[in-house]
Amino acid sequence: MLIKVLFVCMGNICRSPTAHAVMQHKVVQQGLSAHIQIDSAGTHAYHVGEKSDARSRQKAAEKGIDMEFIRARKISIRDHDEFDYILAMDSDNLELIQYYAPSEAKAKVEMFLRYANDQGLNNKTNVPDPYYGGDAGFEEVFSLVDQGCDALINHIREFDLDPFL
Repeated sequence: MLIKVLFVCMGNICRSPTAHAVMQHKVVQQGLSAHIQIDSAGTHAYHVGEKSDARSRQKAAEKGIDMEFIRARKISIRDHDEFDYILAMDSDNLELIQYYAPSEAKAKVEMFLRYANDQGLNNKTNVPDPYYGGDAGFEEVFSLVDQGCDALINHIREFDLDPFL
């Protein structure tokens, strides 16, 4: 069984590609590459084709995680059919994704940090936009994403994957 996860933020250059890269790294480390596929997108087409923000790439590189393979793209209607989890980084993104989602796909659209909160890892709802926090903002995003990805993998293992994996 292949579980497909899409992370979505506004421009797909900081929060969602960070989640994409961190989750991909964890999936590979845990030997789940054949079972979990990751992607990211933005609700706006501001940066289509561009690399992630240099500060996001730097924070990931400091932790041994590669983000160089990720290029920004805009979420499409096709994504609603293709992905099992469509995870918004903040409530504005959630609202936009749900507005355009076909009615049968709305249940797939959730807040990313819901999984971390379900496991008691933090009390945040939104992954904040790091541009308002400078370097500390990018560090906070990385930390929240790291915790959220651990919780999401635990959730997928518990509810979606064969228990023997």
